Amino acid sequence: MARLSERLKAFIRNEFGSTAVVVALSMPVVVAGASLGVETSYWYYRDLRLQAAADAAAYAGALEKRAGSNRATMIEAATAVAQANGFSSSVGTAELSSPPQSGTHMNSKAVEVLLQENAPRFFSSLFLKTPVVVRARAVAAYEDAGSACILALHKSASKAALFSGSSTSRFLGCSVMANSLADDAVTVQGSGKLETSCIYSVGGASLGSGTVLDECKSAQVGVPAVGDPYAEVELPTVSGTCANVSGSTLDAGTYCGGMTLSGTKVLNPGVYVVSGGDLKINANANISGSGVMFYLTDGARVSINGNATVDLSAATTGTYSGLLFFGDRSDNGSTKNTFNGTAISKLTGAIYFASQPIQFLGNFSGTDGCTQVVGLTVEWSGNANISKDCTAHGMKAIPAAELVKLVE
Repeated sequence: MARLSERLKAFIRNEFGSTAVVVALSMPVVVAGASLGVETSYWYYRDLRLQAAADAAAYAGALEKRAGSNRATMIEAATAVAQANGFSSSVGTAELSSPPQSGTHMNSKAVEVLLQENAPRFFSSLFLKTPVVVRARAVAAYEDAGSACILALHKSASKAALFSGSSTSRFLGCSVMANSLADDAVTVQGSGKLETSCIYSVGGASLGSGTVLDECKSAQVGVPAVGDPYAEVELPTVSGTCANVSGSTLDAGTYCGGMTLSGTKVLNPGVYVVSGGDLKINANANISGSGVMFYLTDGARVSINGNATVDLSAATTGTYSGLLFFGDRSDNGSTKNTFNGTAISKLTGAIYFASQPIQFLGNFSGTDGCTQVVGLTVEWSGNANISKDCTAHGMKAIPAAELVKLVE
C-alpha cells in the first residue's frame, strides 16, 4: 500500500502525469463547451433561415396585395414561398397581417409575416427539456411609382386601352396603365394624338406617331399588374322602394328599370342606384348635380348622348369620395358604358367599371381636368385635358406602377 502511494505521488510530481490529470479533469468541460457552441451555431442558422423565409413570404404577400388579391390568396402565396425557403408548418406557425399589427408601416399597402418554429435541443437537453423557440418577422410594402388617369384592368384583352380617332388628348402629369398581357395592350391608332407622362403595360404597346411621352423615353412594357384601386369600396344599399324621374329636381334613391333623363334636371347630392335598366341622358338634355354618385347594377349601363350637356361632380368626402360612376363588380358584360357630351360638359370624378368596358367620347373632362377612368377596357376618342392632382375634388391617386420592397 505504501509503495502504491509513493508511485502515485511520483506520477503527480512528474510533469507528464500532472498534464494528464489536468486534461482528464477538463475534458468534460471542453466537450460540454464545444457541444453548446455547435448547438448555439445551429440555432443561429435556424434563425437566419427562418428570417429569409419570412422576408420571402412577406414579399410574396405584398405582390398579391398589390395585384388586388384577397386575404386567402395572400396567405396561400406567402405560405408556399415560406415553405420553399425552409419553413416547416409541422414544427411552426405562420401569421399574415395587412395592415401590419406593429412597426412603422401600419398601412393597407404593407404586409407583415410572423414565423415561429421550435428548434430541437441536443446537449442542452440534459438540463432543459423545453424546445428553443425561433421567431422571425418581416414587412414588405408597395409604393406608387406613377399615377394614372386611365387604367384598363382586363388581363388579356387586345387593345385594352385604345386611343383612336383624330382627336388630341392630353394627360397632364399622369399616365396610362393596362394590366393586359396582349402585345397591343395599349394602342394609339389613327391620326389622333396622345400626350401623357408615361405608358405602362403588362404586355406590350402599339403606338402611333402622334404619341408623346413627357417623362418616359419609351413605353414601359412588361411591368407588374396593379390592383383595382377601388376594390375595397363597399357596395351601396339597393332600396326596395323605387324612385321616379318626374320633376325638374331629383333626389337620391333607387331607380328601378333604368333612369332616363331629358330636359333640364338638377340632381340633389347622394347615391343614385340604377337597377335593371340603363342610365340614359337624351339629346339636348341639360343635367347637373354636385356630390352625386351613380351605382349601376343588375345589367344597367350608361349611355350619354353627344348632344347632351352634363355637369356632374362626385362627393369630396365620405365613403364614395371622388367616385362619380360605380359599376357593380359582379355584373359582367360586353356592352359598353358610353360617355359623350358637348365641349362644355363636365364629369368631375372617377368613372369606375371594373368588370365592364368604357367608351369615352367627346371633347370634355371634369373641372380642372379631374376625370379618372378605370374600366375592364377603356376606349378613348376625343379632345380632352386630364389632370393628375385632383385631391381638391375628393379623388385619390390611381397607381400606374407600384414597387414592392422589404421595409422592416
